Amino acid sequence: MYEDLTDKMLIDFLNLGRVNAPYEPAIREAIERVLRSGYYILGEETAAFEREFASYCGVKHCVGVANGLDALHLILRAYGIGPGHEVIVPANTFIATWLAVSLVGARIVPVEPDELSWNIAPERIEEAITPRTRAIMPVHLYGAPADMDAIREIAQRHHLRVIEDAAQAHGARYRGLRAGSLGDAAGFSFYPGKNLGALGDGGAITTSDDDLAEHLRKLRNYGSSIKYQHDVAGVNSRLDEMQSAVLRVKLQHLDADNARRAAVADSYREALADTPVELIRIPDKAQSIWHLFVVRTPRRDALRDYLTSRGIGTQIHYPVPCHRQGAFAHQAWPELPVTERLQSQILSLPMSPYLSADDVAYVAAQVKAFFA
Repeated sequence: MYEDLTDKMLIDFLNLGRVNAPYEPAIREAIERVLRSGYYILGEETAAFEREFASYCGVKHCVGVANGLDALHLILRAYGIGPGHEVIVPANTFIATWLAVSLVGARIVPVEPDELSWNIAPERIEEAITPRTRAIMPVHLYGAPADMDAIREIAQRHHLRVIEDAAQAHGARYRGLRAGSLGDAAGFSFYPGKNLGALGDGGAITTSDDDLAEHLRKLRNYGSSIKYQHDVAGVNSRLDEMQSAVLRVKLQHLDADNARRAAVADSYREALADTPVELIRIPDKAQSIWHLFVVRTPRRDALRDYLTSRGIGTQIHYPVPCHRQGAFAHQAWPELPVTERLQSQILSLPMSPYLSADDVAYVAAQVKAFFA
């Protein structure tokens, strides 16, 4: 099937047109419904999506916001976390996790990842706690839940909040419970490339804390719950009606799409089991939704070049650690050798619900050919 290569990419890393194509008629209908309504901000579509996503996650409340960064930032604000406080975050993560802490003026305390799961290592968290620590913000990296039993136990002993960064984990489970219900509150992103992706930016906060949800609804809307009455100094961060309508359509298919991703991941794992690449370890109590399929090898750059030459798109999540980014390079950080080693060796292979068995077999065959 792939014998005759051309200059055109044969297997994209991700093609959002193909992801959304099966749902296009329903998406068009949803958008037209919003257009006809004449109501575009904080209307019934957003209220309905909030109810549906809260139910899906197994929590009492969902608060739609403009993006995933705002979701995390507003949770920290609502909990009164700010200057003079510290928040423990993974060293190995996308920069939004760090930016949320920076935006409230708290101190970022990075903790190294586990060498097998690549998520934050619980055994390293406790040594990072000080009297100024107010929260732990684990990330469910690449779609696999962090070790929440250990993290919650540490948080409980030290009276800390647990704020999930669930931006990559829509539908992931830990001991049968969905991401978004595993801490005090959780932030989600609906960036188009996510498993539950909008047609633009969007985000949400999930929680079962009534008071927190009420405060967040004010914060996202200029500090107001009644028009032109502003109880707190809020922001403008609202999930709009168009995106809510699109997300309502796609939420109905999320579990089926995640199941297809899991099948792709199983095929990859079986085909690559006898290669030199290292695969992520998913604990038995966790169920990944395979937002990304990431492999690890010291020969990452050469492997990526080879796969590109064979018509296979790849990405690196993430090529520069947060503490080496210009935004944070002026600060002093502890040595983070595990994170730096990981981010010099990891490579994301194509992962999507639409990948065929032939697609996966071809990618795996080219990985094997490179090492052969």
